[in-house]
Amino acid sequence: MAHNPILEPYIKLTEFLGQALGPDYEIALHDLTDRNRSIVAIANGHISGRSIGAPLTNMALSILRDKSYETTDYRLHYRGVSAEGKVLRSNTWFIKHEGELIGMLCINFDDTRFRMAGAQLMNLCHPVQFVTEVLPEVVDRNGQFMLQAAPEQYRNSTEAVAADAVERELELLGVSPERLTAEERQKIIAALDK
Repeated sequence: MAHNPILEPYIKLTEFLGQALGPDYEIALHDLTDRNRSIVAIANGHISGRSIGAPLTNMALSILRDKSYETTDYRLHYRGVSAEGKVLRSNTWFIKHEGELIGMLCINFDDTRFRMAGAQLMNLCHPVQFVTEVLPEVVDRNGQFMLQAAPEQYRNSTEAVAADAVERELELLGVSPERLTAEERQKIIAALDK
């Protein structure tokens, strides 16, 4: 695949960064000559499921549209999502030549393994019930993070506290108050009683 020769040194840099940072970091080099087949080098493409010849992302197209690259050299720590739905921490370096944007070097970090290790460490020093019911995120059996109980909320009335408790139970059951069955009402009452 032909690419802008100015980007040639970045191809080796892409490979180097992929090996130096490791398998949880995807490095993608985009050549803006052909936006429909912009990736000219990629390391650890398993993270996003992309390969050489993949097109620009919606974020990259947005950057081109809003021309934010004209006032900065990079964009840091924005949220990306892999083809498998994993949340990634993404960063983009704008490659410019004589003031014109010609390419982008993107680094996408998948912290799933680190979050799983963190959850395992939490299990070592806290009872499982605390990890699964109190901490805001936990890992399920497949290594995916699930939102759990809402953090403590400070209210000025008992009515507001009660309303928060009922709302939480409705969310856990996945139902709206308008369509509660008698059995679901009993489950909520039992949970609130605890």
